[in-house]
Amino acid sequence: MSGLLTDLYELTMAAGYFEAGKADEKATFELCFRRLPANRNFILVAGLPQVVDYLQNLSFSDDEIGYLKSLEQFRNASPAFWDYLHVLRFTGDLFAIPEGTPVFPGEPVLTLRAPIVEAQIPETYLLAAIGFQSMIATKAWRCVESAHDRAVVEFGTRRAHTAEAGTLGARAAYIGGCAGTSNALAGFRYGIPVMGTAAHSWVMSFACEGEALRKLQRLLGESTIQLIDTYDTLEGARQAAKLGPPLWGVRLDSGDFAVLSREVRGILDDAGLGDSKIMVTGDLDEYRIAELLSGGAPIDAFGVGTQLATSADAPAMSAVYKLVELDILGIKRFTAKYSLDKSTVPGSKQVFRAAERDVIARSGECGSGEALLRPVLLGGNLVEPLPSLEESRRRAAQCIAALPPALRELDQAEPRKVIYSRELRELTDRTRSNLIP
Repeated sequence: MSGLLTDLYELTMAAGYFEAGKADEKATFELCFRRLPANRNFILVAGLPQVVDYLQNLSFSDDEIGYLKSLEQFRNASPAFWDYLHVLRFTGDLFAIPEGTPVFPGEPVLTLRAPIVEAQIPETYLLAAIGFQSMIATKAWRCVESAHDRAVVEFGTRRAHTAEAGTLGARAAYIGGCAGTSNALAGFRYGIPVMGTAAHSWVMSFACEGEALRKLQRLLGESTIQLIDTYDTLEGARQAAKLGPPLWGVRLDSGDFAVLSREVRGILDDAGLGDSKIMVTGDLDEYRIAELLSGGAPIDAFGVGTQLATSADAPAMSAVYKLVELDILGIKRFTAKYSLDKSTVPGSKQVFRAAERDVIARSGECGSGEALLRPVLLGGNLVEPLPSLEESRRRAAQCIAALPPALRELDQAEPRKVIYSRELRELTDRTRSNLIP
């Protein structure tokens, strides 16, 4: 993994740490979310395997080091720094809250403890990896929740900000509860069920709509989903019904879904196709899905694209990565930021989850409930295999189901109670007063 996949200031700081003789100081950084996005009552964590892959493969090639040497910012860097960078690998420790866990503002999602250069350079990638996938997983859960027991399929790669964002977004959406994705690479790479049959161009490529539907059915058999709104939706439904089984169902991509779904349902039922399903796609989000179902629309599945792949109503996360502790020759120095609206809490931490509240405590404290932060890498090596994607998906469903009902609503609820332990509050006061033991 290219060490250049970071912000320049991570690298200028790396050079500065080295030249200042600080490269061997062990630093502890924490990644957390400063606040919840709009209308969210929690954030569903995703992206940990990408973090692990980055850390275990972080390095600088000769060409990359040559590029850095050419930059004005590094004109005063010593030859020894470039030798150091050439052999740099991540040798530190990573603790993380498991994928599929709902978290709340201020709770450390990742803790990275390593020589300070090794801990500083990953900041940019870690924020992007965790922030993006957590954003999409959270949005996906909202869509799935609003659909109740109906399937929600992720259709968003063509609207994602990059193709790779679409692929990782499909992964995150599956953790959030989506039944599958239209992204074939996500299916191959992650084992996610893939869904989709044909677009309007398929129908338009034939002189006769009926022929287009017949040819598709011959190819796909029981997997056939006929797109019926290229010309006249009800006539398309009649054409599909005339062909009879096998037919998984039909897809509506435009028009008044509430009205059309009822009329199409009637056409299918009259043709003896009561088991065939109706899927709708096109500018859907959790609110539109909820509206359709509350109105009694007989829709069996939803394909959600743009709104999911971009988390359009909350397209960014307030993830931050902050230094909280230094170990200098065995002496600990606790660090915190006290600027207005952006303060941080010193010291390495643990999060304990009980039914009624979360407690953020100092690392090493005993607490009641589930300890969420767990060792993932020690000395740069994986402690044990990461959970599978299916396991992360199941954890998400189980953890969210255990939350109070109000937090599972689509609208903003009373915030989850998150408190600091007495020891952590005392450490915060001592750090601010520079009275550190």
